[in-house]
Amino acid sequence: MTSPEGLDRHEPEAERRRHGPTSGYTRRLSDKILVAFHQACDQADFEVAERLLHVLEMALNRLPSVADKRRGRHDMETLVAAHERLWQLRHPDQL
Repeated sequence: MTSPEGLDRHEPEAERRRHGPTSGYTRRLSDKILVAFHQACDQADFEVAERLLHVLEMALNRLPSVADKRRGRHDMETLVAAHERLWQLRHPDQL
């Protein structure tokens, strides 16, 4: 049986641990949080969007992996753009 992440649930535990905790995932958690943030904005649920933005900040501020260090600047630019989007949606008269 395969999980939604593509992992075999019948695979021995030792084998699953060998692959690592992120094996089978195609997107970073922060990317998924960002998608949820934009969905909340699209649905005008600004309270949820703001909370997701705080969670996104927390996820991006954790100790980055070697692969994520290259994305650091891009992540910060994305975070700033997300803050700007939420501000613009909350203050449409100030554009």
